[in-house]
Amino acid sequence: MLPDSLHRFIFDGLGVRGELARLDASWRAVLERHPYPMTVRRPLGEALTSVLLLAATLKFEGNLILQAHGHGPLRTLVAQATHDRTIRGLARWHGDVPDGNLGQQLGDGQLILTLQPLAGERYQGIIPLSGDGLGDAVESYFAASEQLPTRLWLAVGESHVAGLMLQRLPGESADGDAWARTCALADTVSEQELLGLGVQELLKRLFHEEDVRLFESEPIAFRCGCSRTRIADTLRALGQSEIELIIAEQGSVDVTCEFCNRPYSFDRVDARGLFSDVVPSVGPETRQ
Repeated sequence: MLPDSLHRFIFDGLGVRGELARLDASWRAVLERHPYPMTVRRPLGEALTSVLLLAATLKFEGNLILQAHGHGPLRTLVAQATHDRTIRGLARWHGDVPDGNLGQQLGDGQLILTLQPLAGERYQGIIPLSGDGLGDAVESYFAASEQLPTRLWLAVGESHVAGLMLQRLPGESADGDAWARTCALADTVSEQELLGLGVQELLKRLFHEEDVRLFESEPIAFRCGCSRTRIADTLRALGQSEIELIIAEQGSVDVTCEFCNRPYSFDRVDARGLFSDVVPSVGPETRQ
């Protein structure tokens, strides 16, 4: 499989489509930003691969964000994919995270999928966390929301992660057993095969008796959406009095992006410029 690539395919005449993704340099770029322990890397890798595969099924311009929040030692997973196949993600944890299933790591929590189109309304779906891994949780989300039946198979290695997704298309298929059969075949895939085999070899290994049409691959890249302008907008939302208080105490406002660790600093002049276009409120005129 090509490094950092997404591959779409379809089973002709069966009403089933699929995707294969592999993250290499983009995955390592995420790991370089924070010292994630090994037990945190697996769910984070699963989250990144899942959100990328899901975003690729949508016809939109914007972001898809997957969040998992819980009360366990692994507190938060956030993964974001854009329509142009860029990704970023982070995890927050406290103490030692066990090498166990999702419930043991996150505890009771929620899975949240948020669609943020560049134009149009924002959509968000929330369900309780369930299953052994992020793939199971995403499958439960699609089942609970009565969307297209969706299955995922995910694998996380030290230097790269990979994922396979199948999705049943709307409408009736002439082959009533197609969905169950393709999923049963995909269930035979191993993590080693997902991580190590090329896309054509893997599809032949799994679905050699099916008519599979493979489309041109798409490149994937790590890219953080932070910018000085966006940080400035966030600081404005805090209010002028709060910013002035921080400046008085610390001499500057220093912000570090959680996703990419890029630092941003606003000194007294910068802070004043944040509110230079704010019209001060004027009380009623008093006449004597």
